[in-house]
Order: sequence, then structure tokens, then C-alpha cells
Amino acid sequence: MDNSENNAGITRVGVVGTGVIGASWAAYFLAHGLDVMATDPADGAEARLRADVARFWPTLERAGLPEGASQDRLSFTPDLAAALENVQLVQENGPERIDFKIELYRQMDAATAQDVILASSSSTLPVSRMQSACAHPERVVLAHPFNPPHVVPLVEIGGGNHTADWAIDKAFDFYAAIGRKPIRVRQEVFGHIANRLQAALWQEAYSLVERGIATVADVDTAIAWGPGMRWAMAGPFLNQHFSGGAGGIAHVLAHLGPPTEAIFRDLQDVHLSPELCAKIVAQTDEMIGDADAAEVERNRDALIVDLAKRKAGVKLVP
Repeated sequence: MDNSENNAGITRVGVVGTGVIGASWAAYFLAHGLDVMATDPADGAEARLRADVARFWPTLERAGLPEGASQDRLSFTPDLAAALENVQLVQENGPERIDFKIELYRQMDAATAQDVILASSSSTLPVSRMQSACAHPERVVLAHPFNPPHVVPLVEIGGGNHTADWAIDKAFDFYAAIGRKPIRVRQEVFGHIANRLQAALWQEAYSLVERGIATVADVDTAIAWGPGMRWAMAGPFLNQHFSGGAGGIAHVLAHLGPPTEAIFRDLQDVHLSPELCAKIVAQTDEMIGDADAAEVERNRDALIVDLAKRKAGVKLVP
């Protein structure tokens, strides 16, 4: 089956690194009728990958599978060059170490045709560094997902100093075509966009726990049953606009801007000391209790899939 028209001309994807993120990506690509050539040098990697894909498959079936989606379209080899021989896009999911990435991209660059997109799932590292040893750096892009990629639609697309516009456009079109929600990172910045936003929240959450103002359970309840309910529907700017009534966000900024800025100034720095980490771990364990981790994960994924399907049918703004 040829899905090239539906997938921005891409039907064969290479997945480099098959840990948590790589396995999730592989499952998602298979669920959209793509052929996946996976590679990972770790012992037992293929068995773990196939088990992970099978574990993710019921969630993907719940989301809805197109014709041609099959776990049988997964191939595996520990040989990097062999895995990438005929692919049209590579999704790289290697360790978050810049020295490792530079060498890996040099090898992937040598193993693929120069029009093949080399896309990184890196959470923080700049593309400019990763592409620095490539003969054809123009096709190296950022394609950072949110965990788990087979469930959460966001993909952050960006480039480095030597990335060509055509590569960013092609990557953006590909991820959009397979049902992801891509955004553009318009300037390189450590941690990209979404990780920086959630890191800002974590900073104050950790501080509140450290100072005894709230427990881990209090913080999670505050977000999951407060602003998180609205954030699941719309982002911070649109939610502020709604909060302003007829006056919209202009009214919010005029009347609540000063007290909000006062909160900005009062936010605390925090350091993840051994004592704070131990406190967070202990309170998190207490919050989770005897819950089965696999069941919690399945329930979370099912909720996200159902929410994403519902959101797809409701458009808040043009």
C-alpha cells in the first residue's frame, strides 16, 4: 500500500534508538501505515521494542487505525547503516549527550541520501551542535515530541544554523500529515518551548513542596483539577482571553496584570537538593500508594486519546 500522498511523500521511516521514546515513535509510525526500520545496538533491544509496540497497540487501536497499519511492517537490525539504507526520514532518539549526538549524526548523514530528513527527538540540545559534523547539515531538524509520542500530539519542529527551510517545511508537513500537532521553534533555545514552560511550573511546584506550603498531592490536585482542566482545552493566552469576558485579554492585562506581575517577582528559586528530592519521592510514593503502574499508564493513555479525539471535533478559534 502506498501512503505517500497521505504522509507528505514519506512511507519508510528509520527509528534510531528504541528506548522509551523510540519505541513509542515506532508504534505510532506503524499505526499510520508506515514501514519502520528500527535500530539499536543494545542487547535485547529488538525483543523489548516488539514487546513495547504490542503493549502500545491497543491504545493506538482505540485512537483508530487507518488501512495498512500493522505491527508486521516493523523491521529491526542493530546495524545503523543497514537500517537507514532506504528510509525517507529518520527519527533519532539517542542519549541526551552532545558528543554522542554529533558522532551519531555524522554516521547517519553518511548512511542516507542527502534529501533524507534527519529528525531529532532531543529534549534540550541545539540542532546547530548536532549537525556540526555532517556533510549535509541542511536536512537536520528538531522534531521533539512530548512523552509518550504515540499518544500526545505535540511535536516541536526547528532547525540549526545550517538547516534549510525546505527541510523544516517537509518535516512540519510530515508530522501534520500523520496526525501530530507540530509547532515551529523559531529560534534555538535550550529546552525548546514546551519543556521551558513546564520547567517554569515545576520550579514553583518544587518550591511550594520544599517550603511546606503544599504537598506533592496538593500540587497535583491543584493543577489536574484546576488550570489543567482549562489548559487541556486551550493555551494560557486564549484562557486569559476567555477570563476577560467581553474585554478579553486586554481587560485581564489592564486589571490583573499588576498583581500577576507581583506574583512573578515573588516566585522562588529552588535547587534539587538530596533532601528535596527525597521529600518529593516519598510524597509521590505515598500519593500513588498501591496503584499498579501499568494500569495507571493505560488509563492515562486512554484519557489522552479520548480527549484528543474530542478536541479534534471542537474548534475554539478559526
